[in-house]
This record gives sequence, structure tokens and C-alpha cells, in this order.
Amino acid sequence: MSDDVRAIDAWVQPWPAEAVAAMPRRNFGLADRMEHGRRLLAGIPVKEMIAEMDTAGIDRALCSAGPLIPNRFVEEAVAEYPERLVGVASVDPWSPDGVMPAVRELRRLVRECGFKALKLEPFINDKAPTEAQWYPLYAECVELDITLQVQVGGTGPATYTSETGRPGHIDRVAIDFPELRIVAGHIGWPWTEEMIAVAAKHPNVWIDTSAHLPKYFPPSFVHFLRTFGRRKCIWASDWPILEFGPPLTGVDILDLTPDVRRMFLRDNAVEAFRLEV
Repeated sequence: MSDDVRAIDAWVQPWPAEAVAAMPRRNFGLADRMEHGRRLLAGIPVKEMIAEMDTAGIDRALCSAGPLIPNRFVEEAVAEYPERLVGVASVDPWSPDGVMPAVRELRRLVRECGFKALKLEPFINDKAPTEAQWYPLYAECVELDITLQVQVGGTGPATYTSETGRPGHIDRVAIDFPELRIVAGHIGWPWTEEMIAVAAKHPNVWIDTSAHLPKYFPPSFVHFLRTFGRRKCIWASDWPILEFGPPLTGVDILDLTPDVRRMFLRDNAVEAFRLEV
């Protein structure tokens, strides 16, 4: 792959040993039988992630917390590498204390730490993105002028339902919050065509390719990326679940024009997350 475009990765997460030790083992499946899987089980220092970004030619990354990665690890990573990592928060409105502690924590992370987005993985809570307790967070995203990043499509771990990842939920949220920027992750597979329809319908909806290698992109998504969706598709790896190299070098097989390639690898992320460049 040529290095004329310094890519922005829209979906990575820190992977400290402390957080990994607290994760349910069921989330790793057969990981302990594979070399990269054993690395996941051990945890990976942030400095190694940055070194791998350098090797791959990745300029910056949206670094996200999640239900299994507390915000404090993202705060630490962004503070250590502010020129390379952009903070993405995760909060839980389903706590016994209600929604407002989650709203306040999101507000703090944006105002005090400069976070640029909120990431939700609704399957962890088994709550569809259209359920009422998410809505105050969407409203706060609009008020803070940050982006909502949400997992869409099927889930990896067999113990979680995929129902919460149907793209139709994003259609409803985008209708209710037309000012909210939404980046839907994981291509929406196996409902990719439905996800394409939602992104094409709403000006503020994008699709990221986290957790999917280009050689496995559905033909309908490749067509969307090359043509009428060229401003709606955002490259992402899902590091460390996928390493940086294969998702990035695999872009070459897509036969993109130089302008589409630049939008996919960089410009669309800048627009969707309102990044400073």
C-alpha cells in the first residue's frame, strides 16, 4: 500500500492487562489457541499500539472505552499520546442510579478531557438503541457537538443477541435526532444493504468498517463505497481484535480512485468526528 494518505482509524481500544484480567473468559472463545489470541489474553501496552500505528502508517485513531474497557484507560492513553489518540467515551444509563450519572460522566469527559464521541455497544446491555434510557445521551451528544458511534450488525460472542444491532434502529434514532452525527460500526453485516439504505437516507449517518477485512466486504458495500456512498464510509480496524496491517493493506484490492481512497481512509472520519487537522 502506498503511503500518500495518513489514515485515521475510527475504532481502536486500549488493551491494558488490568482490564483484560477482569473480562469474562467467554468473550475470548478459542483465543488462547492462537498466537494473536494469546497476546490479547495477556494485554497490550499503549506504547505498542502507537508503535504498530507508526509501522502501518496510521496518523491518528479514535480510541474508545466500552463496557469492558473503563473510561480511565482511555483518559490515560489520550493524555500520554494527545497528538495520536482521540478519546471516545462509554457510559451506562442502565445503572440503578438512573440516566443522569451517565450524562454527567459524558459531559465531564468531553469538557475536561476533550473526548470527541460516545461509543455504545447495545448488545452488552441487551437494549436496542431506540430504548428510552439511551435518549438523554443522544440529546447530550447534540448539545456537546460530539458524535455517536454505535455497534451495528451481528455480534461476535455467541452469548449475546444480534437483535440490538439491526440497522433499522439507527434509522429511528436518526429521525428523532436529525442533528446527531452517527457512525455505525462493523458495516452492519449481515444487514449491510439495510445499513447502506439508512446511511444513504440520512445526511448525518456514516458506516465504519471496523472488524471486517476488505477482502470480505460485501459487494454491495464496495459498490456503495466507490459510488454514491463515497462520502459515507469510514475505514476502521477494531484493534487489537484485528491488527492494523491486514485491514489497511487490504484496501488496495478495492480498486478505489485516489479521491475516494482519501475520503475512506481519512477525510470522512475528519468530517464525521469533527476532528482538527
